[in-house]
Amino acid sequence: MPASSSSAVDKALDLIEAVAGSDRPLRLAEIAEQVGLHRGTAYRVLVDLVRRGWVMRVGDHYLPGTAVLRLSRSAAATSLAGVSRPVLEELAEQTGMMVNLQVLADDRARVVDVVRPDRLEMISDLRDELLPVHRFAGPLALVAALPPPAREPFLGPAEAEGHRMEGPEGLLDALERAARTGFAVQRGRAERLIGSLSRAVTPTPDAPPVCALTLVGPVGEFDDEHLTALERRLREATDRLGGELARLTAPGAGRRGSGDGSRPGGAAEPSTTDQEEGKQP
Repeated sequence: MPASSSSAVDKALDLIEAVAGSDRPLRLAEIAEQVGLHRGTAYRVLVDLVRRGWVMRVGDHYLPGTAVLRLSRSAAATSLAGVSRPVLEELAEQTGMMVNLQVLADDRARVVDVVRPDRLEMISDLRDELLPVHRFAGPLALVAALPPPAREPFLGPAEAEGHRMEGPEGLLDALERAARTGFAVQRGRAERLIGSLSRAVTPTPDAPPVCALTLVGPVGEFDDEHLTALERRLREATDRLGGELARLTAPGAGRRGSGDGSRPGGAAEPSTTDQEEGKQP
């Protein structure tokens, strides 16, 4: 086990390097052991790294975050973009639409990756852009998947622009509709000729959304006649991605030897609660 880092910066960089350099998502105890930190210390630093986008948490596992992806397009295969890319490509081929991957960032959603068919080259892919909830389907789907109290920070940009909040055409009604149906639809709001359809990905029940997949194309192709088929394809894709993320972060995933998630020598893996509170087994 390496010696404990001497500064807060060293600790943060050690944790980022451990997560980004792994060939699979890691649990807190594994990361702490690799970098030589107590679990409580590692957890506190990871909380800040998750908040800043350098690390992403899925269940009780950690993956490279969107800040890492922005610096390097050659992210590890276990990064969110790496896992999602085949799903995006297949969905774009099935629908003929541009498909993007978005995650919540600050009070908006960031476009992390995009697959754009040749026929839609005229539509901006918005890669790395931050999108507000009241103008785009991706952030609308993500925020709608949050518990109502957790939605509040994302309403600020809409209120600042004087966007209607109440009533049939208001943002709050749109959020409730997206939460009820599981889909967010925008027709010509951000750009008059562009439509989009989005659905959030939640690998584990009752957990916050990890990301959203969004279909983007000519607004005329999002009419009621086409929408049902697009929703079916999008549901299949998000369910597939959610299943893949759940598989990657399941207890024992990627471990050698015992497949039951046990530690070498037969010692049980500490519980998530113990890990987060920094208790020693």
